[in-house]
Amino acid sequence: MLRIQRSANGDVVLTVSGRLDATNVSELSALLAAEPAGRAVVLDLKDVVLVDRDTVRFLSARERDGITLRSCPPYIREWIAREDVSLNGLGATQDS
Repeated sequence: MLRIQRSANGDVVLTVSGRLDATNVSELSALLAAEPAGRAVVLDLKDVVLVDRDTVRFLSARERDGITLRSCPPYIREWIAREDVSLNGLGATQDS
């Protein structure tokens, strides 16, 4: 189950709880798209318990767009780093 709470005190903070996966990431995407341009947005991920690869790619792309990932669990942060390396071709190896 996914739960998203929005708070705004200068920055907009979307606190995400539960499982975030390909079946429900569109809900988070819609909320992000509804925010006015130019306003700082933070995704607080401290209560996220499970993600999938599509979600990791989504979070990585949002971070590249300037959205801050706060309290990102270490396993998600590591997965994002691996995906970024893979997408940039830095992790590619050549077969002999």
